[in-house]
Amino acid sequence: MNFNSKPTARTSDNRLLSALRELHPGMPIGWKLRLLLICWSLFLIGGFCVAIRIQPDPRGFGSHQQLGFAPCVIKNQFSIPCPSCGMTTSFSHFVRGQLSQSAQANTSGLILALVCLAMIPWSWISVYHRRLWLISNPELCLLWLICGLTSITVMEWAFRMTF
Repeated sequence: MNFNSKPTARTSDNRLLSALRELHPGMPIGWKLRLLLICWSLFLIGGFCVAIRIQPDPRGFGSHQQLGFAPCVIKNQFSIPCPSCGMTTSFSHFVRGQLSQSAQANTSGLILALVCLAMIPWSWISVYHRRLWLISNPELCLLWLICGLTSITVMEWAFRMTF
């Protein structure tokens, strides 16, 4: 044991990383999952780039038509908004930093945009550390994420239908 060595910033960084790993080790991942995370993050970045190119529809819905998609069938046939009405408009406002307009268009769209934005650095950190960063049970995490976003979407839709 060498008592003459002085602690360096690198040593303290390694201690910090070790402490974080012990608190939140995350599930180890192989090269296939790392490749998938890289592709996923690039897909998300591409989605945000598309949202930048779309002009938010002033009605609060219908921005997806700029991509060549048909108008909402539920809105046209039944004169009620579907649960995802305003989602594209919400993303389009989000990438412009217009968070209140994003929430007005579709609150679940704003929340989904925030989740997608957080997933980009999370994916790269996970790839770098070869572990799902802060996630030890990915199935449970995905279940909570899907159920949470679905619940928010349905509650917001019910609220919009009521008022």
